[in-house]
Amino acid sequence: MHELGITRNIVSIVEKAAGGRRVKRVTLDVGQFSGVLPEAIAFCFEIVAKGTLLEAARLDIHNVAGRARCRNCGDSFATTTLYQACACGSRTIERLSGEELKIREMEIEEAA
Repeated sequence: MHELGITRNIVSIVEKAAGGRRVKRVTLDVGQFSGVLPEAIAFCFEIVAKGTLLEAARLDIHNVAGRARCRNCGDSFATTTLYQACACGSRTIERLSGEELKIREMEIEEAA
């Protein structure tokens, strides 16, 4: 389960960015083709955050659907697989979304 290591990295990055202040909420974008299971991240988060500035923080995960643009006809379309062809038949596509794994935002307590 590589999600445990990924969750540890997320907690570490957010904790450093928080500058010593408690974190109330973390929002992640997880693409459907990222190779990461959002449910596993959510499961690991509470355990990994224990004893850190993120303890008791809420985790919001936004699932990002796959989208691509055809390099032949220029059409943009939803994709359900990594190698889906465009309606014109071309498989020469540019992936627009669905592979991301990023921290979108975090909410921290205000400084005293």
